[in-house]
Amino acid sequence: MIKAILTGHTKGLGLGILQVLSQQHIPVLGISRSHNSQAPKECLQIQLDLSDSKQLEHWLGEGDLLEFIQNASEVLLVNNAGWVSPIGPLSTQAPHLIAQHVQLNVAAPLMLSAYLAQHINDEQTLRILHVSSGAARNAYPGWSVYCASKAALDMHAQAIHMDAQTRIRICSLAPGVIDTDMQAQIRDVDPAHFPNKQRFVDLKNKGQLSDAQHTATALVEFLLGTHFGTNPVADLRG
Repeated sequence: MIKAILTGHTKGLGLGILQVLSQQHIPVLGISRSHNSQAPKECLQIQLDLSDSKQLEHWLGEGDLLEFIQNASEVLLVNNAGWVSPIGPLSTQAPHLIAQHVQLNVAAPLMLSAYLAQHINDEQTLRILHVSSGAARNAYPGWSVYCASKAALDMHAQAIHMDAQTRIRICSLAPGVIDTDMQAQIRDVDPAHFPNKQRFVDLKNKGQLSDAQHTATALVEFLLGTHFGTNPVADLRG
């Protein structure tokens, strides 16, 4: 049996991934700050603020995740939750927001990955998918924290791949520019803080943002594919 752990499952790409996995009858444990009223009843939902390291450590210590995976033959971890804020040059970035961002975008995925790697048994395999971004590979003014956090996921995947642990596959995947709440936030930002804002406004106006459900379908197909993990860093757009 395949089982999946999905962070940020309540909206956007995460909700799409949840729906696709559920359609394929894969049990999902969803982790988010809020409850998802649209989630299938089979989805086990955990309300947890992943930007709070102590909350995450406490929850891992309770054993709910270990109980969820114990009868799975293959475990999927999709590290989807993430923030783009703070946006702006270095002098505008509040230190506490940087700390929350790095905890959510970097520390939480690494913590969940390590926990699962330590607790799968000899008969189980683990596939880890970090939802990365083109911003991991191309710097943008105003996005120094976001670029750095996504680049960290890429480097994490590359290093884990070099560990060559046969029962663990990993990939940090850029899914493209998707029509989500994050894009709405980007379009609403002060252009003085994000000089590339107009590019994303134009993508929306020209209908060039990817549909979240379509992207989720392609992402799950990639995750379940026989070649997953062959390349530790990849782009869903090819």
